[in-house]
Amino acid sequence: MDEITLESICKPSEDVVSREIEGELIIVPITSGIGDMEDELYTLNETGRAIWDRLDGKLSLGDIAKALTEEYDAPPGDIGRDVQGIAAELVRRRIVVAV
Repeated sequence: MDEITLESICKPSEDVVSREIEGELIIVPITSGIGDMEDELYTLNETGRAIWDRLDGKLSLGDIAKALTEEYDAPPGDIGRDVQGIAAELVRRRIVVAV
């Protein structure tokens, strides 16, 4: 796996599905070996969900960070680090793939 940078373009893995249940985004592995344990569900906080919703396989992480900078009152550098960090963790867990 290459290092995830703000130039990276990512999308959800085909081995997971996401569903909104009672206002919360739930990510469910549909094959074994995703995440840390089999049959584990993942939820994302508001920041994670804002990033997840933009992981379309077309936008770079930098583009996503820029869009979020316009929505949230936080320094652009912090948002960029958050986007990159969350994406890298999701790639590590094979919930998201770099394209």
